[in-house]
Amino acid sequence: MPIMKEPSRFLEPVIALSLEAGRRILEIYNSDFRVGFKQDDSPLTAADLASHHCLSEGLQKLSTVYPVLSEESADLPFAARSAWETYWLIDPLDGTKEFVKRNGEFTVNVALIHQHLPVLGVVYAPAMDVCYFASEGCGAFKRVGGGDPQQIYVRDRAPARLAVVGSRSHQTEGLATLLGRLGEYDLKSIGSSLKLCWVAEGEADLYPRIGLTSEWDTAAAQCVVEAAGGAVTDLAGRRLQYNTKESILNPFFLVYGDKSRTWHTYATGLQE
Repeated sequence: MPIMKEPSRFLEPVIALSLEAGRRILEIYNSDFRVGFKQDDSPLTAADLASHHCLSEGLQKLSTVYPVLSEESADLPFAARSAWETYWLIDPLDGTKEFVKRNGEFTVNVALIHQHLPVLGVVYAPAMDVCYFASEGCGAFKRVGGGDPQQIYVRDRAPARLAVVGSRSHQTEGLATLLGRLGEYDLKSIGSSLKLCWVAEGEADLYPRIGLTSEWDTAAAQCVVEAAGGAVTDLAGRRLQYNTKESILNPFFLVYGDKSRTWHTYATGLQE
């Protein structure tokens, strides 16, 4: 089924829905919450589930035509979802480890995927009250609190001393190898999909992820990065795509603003 010509028509209601999910997350964040664990030993809290139900139910009301794939309901086999041309892909609480640490670096991620690519993305950081959003052809924006949205752009010419962003919770030997090839750089750390958003707003030149992530971790922020003029690619330079295979794991990837640089050459030999 063809998508509407202007996915931006969904932006305002999806932003409102993300803010409501964030409000429900903060109610639990500010309480004496308990932490459980999934089968893969990743943490799970009541906030993950509260946000999941808020987003899933809200998106289904917004558009009954498009199915919803959420981290908290991801057991649908590829044989069923492979037929989807357009669908919502959400991470109700990206950065649960950061949530548990109470450092505020967690987000609500909502993306609309069409023909394997994100055409709308909303990333909301409830504890910071910062919202990044974008849709195909409309640019990328950042709104802080109740302020007016400001259009954001990547830094399209990387300086000699790079600003590199990485994860607080996931450091790998492969990442250390890549960093050693870059020359001079300053490494900034932050949790969740905020790393991609920092590239989108020009706070960082490069985010290399030499480690595992899932598709719902990146889709919304990828839309923001691309609308801001940047790129999200695998280590061979191919644009990251979604729902193309049985596994919902992403390949290792690079996020950058300066498209004149051949960033993938720094990742030679680091394929998973």
